[in-house]
Amino acid sequence: MGFLLRREEVLNVEQLQSMLDDSPVRAAQAILIAAKEGVVDAQALLGQILLEGRGIARDEALALRWFQIAAQGGHLMARNMAGRCLEHGWGCVVDETAAAREYRVSAEAGLDWGQYNCANLLATGRGVTEDQGQALAFYRQAAEQGHAKSMNLLGRYLEDGRFCPRDLDAAVDWYRRSAEGGDFRGQFSYAAVLADRGQVDEALEWLGKALAGGNLKFLRTAHKALAAADDPQIRAMAEDYQQRAVSLS
Repeated sequence: MGFLLRREEVLNVEQLQSMLDDSPVRAAQAILIAAKEGVVDAQALLGQILLEGRGIARDEALALRWFQIAAQGGHLMARNMAGRCLEHGWGCVVDETAAAREYRVSAEAGLDWGQYNCANLLATGRGVTEDQGQALAFYRQAAEQGHAKSMNLLGRYLEDGRFCPRDLDAAVDWYRRSAEGGDFRGQFSYAAVLADRGQVDEALEWLGKALAGGNLKFLRTAHKALAAADDPQIRAMAEDYQQRAVSLS
């Protein structure tokens, strides 16, 4: 069945998403038409598929341009993605200061990913003056919206008592919610708490999930932590993490 490109369908971004899953090349053509017609969601989606090279030739510079066009139209995720491009040098020279400005606009408008990314720069002093209090506030705002990665980082602040009163019970709850939300770092953090409490079987289950979803950098760091664990079952997981890291190298 062919794709229909009547205007009323071009404007339906949910249909464009469905098309993308079904046939990326043909979907990209429909997305391009919608983007050129001024559909802001399609402009943001075009930026994403250009960045990924999904159904269309990868072009990071053009992806950034479409993100910027969509951002000018009020699309918060596109503004956040423009920040990502600027932070990582995708299609442009790295400019963390400009990235921080893009993140802050989306963060202050309430976008959870913008809050998370802005907090990351504030916490590390990249592109902006380090401000742990503001970073914590943004992580909390994003976490309260259900952002799993922010939940884990909020848990760390609360566990360490950094820039806020220490609250281990709240930290564990945020770790649990992060783990259940699918963040592999949250799963690892929650597993560590469970292991410390002697709940080894549950800890191993969450370590397995973190192993399956973790990226290379995480796996390498986690491997070292696991190798130093007291419990032999936990320590044995270090080998699995190392092997998984090798497979991703």
